[in-house]
Amino acid sequence: MSEDPNDWEPSTRLIRGGLARSAHGETSETLFLTQSFVYDSPESAEARFKGEEPGFVYARYGSPTVKMFEDRLALLEGAQACRAAASGMAAVHLSLSGLLKAGDHVVAGRALFGSCRWILQTWAPRFGVEVSLVDGPDIEAWRAAVRPNTRVFFIETPANPLLEICDIAAISQIARAANAKVIVDNVFATPLYQAPLKLGADVVVYSATKHIDGQGRVLGGAILADTALIDEAYRDLIRHTGPALSPFNAWILLKGLETLELRVQRQTATASALADRIAAHPKVLACRYPGRPDHPQYEIAQRQMSGGSTLIAFDLGSQAAAFRFLNALEIVDISNNLGDAKSMATHPCTTTHRALAEAQQLEIGLTPGWVRLSVGLEGPADLARDLERALDAA
Repeated sequence: MSEDPNDWEPSTRLIRGGLARSAHGETSETLFLTQSFVYDSPESAEARFKGEEPGFVYARYGSPTVKMFEDRLALLEGAQACRAAASGMAAVHLSLSGLLKAGDHVVAGRALFGSCRWILQTWAPRFGVEVSLVDGPDIEAWRAAVRPNTRVFFIETPANPLLEICDIAAISQIARAANAKVIVDNVFATPLYQAPLKLGADVVVYSATKHIDGQGRVLGGAILADTALIDEAYRDLIRHTGPALSPFNAWILLKGLETLELRVQRQTATASALADRIAAHPKVLACRYPGRPDHPQYEIAQRQMSGGSTLIAFDLGSQAAAFRFLNALEIVDISNNLGDAKSMATHPCTTTHRALAEAQQLEIGLTPGWVRLSVGLEGPADLARDLERALDAA
């Protein structure tokens, strides 16, 4: 083939990347629902287990459908390799576990999804890993947190739930000087609007449950890095601990990738317009959207993001006002999910971040009046009317 897939536009990568047709020449990607594979001979089985012969061994290690998903996402991301996982949190856990051992130290921005913070503050210390949480936008805080045993920097940007943005390039420079690896959770930005590997990160993780599926159907996750790091840090860990993505879910996610660009671009256009309307409403004390000049890290967003993406956060002053807003919604769903074709709003203090103590919530600026809105594919005028009515009720 004279075409180099690396030269394709994102739209073509999302449709054609990783496509591996069987002898039947099917149009849609094949769903291989099998646990294991057979061999022509015991010699062939031995060679495949030794890695001397190409082919699949067991679905826990990989399957043709899962590999198509991995190859397509890697091509979109500009990564050498991708390994899929059963969920976004499985991917986060793997990304950290593969790089850490007892006695190592992690530095992370404190504005994190609740489960990510639990892994870092509760789970990792059980195995002798030290963790320091810093103010993500404060570059000097990252530098000051480095210790001789620092091995990983973990960044979530934009962060859940208030869309705090960290400077990936600047933090990666500090990490390189400390001989540490940088992991970026890129789920809010999506692969379309932010490319952490090009900014200096070593590993990118996704909850494919979100925009990649984007239609409320399946769970999935992914880790992306260069081939050497995937082989050294993650290949055996994934093989032996079994966080495998099911072939069925991989097939759904493949079909989701085909429309990812169309969906996210439309959602982003609507989110940008709605953010302006929300910010202008008299009941709203503050509004956060990466594409607005009043975002606290707008300058960083302009440098490292090519779009504002699909999430908006806004403060209505109190939990009572936030609940009045949520209860008045007629089109937008109340749900803790995001990146879906359906618009969804949630109250982070009582859902996604409820496990954080009040003091920990306040550390990231999360007070009871904040609402997180994930903008979907409904008609922009319908969403604007629904939100205006609910804001009035707040």
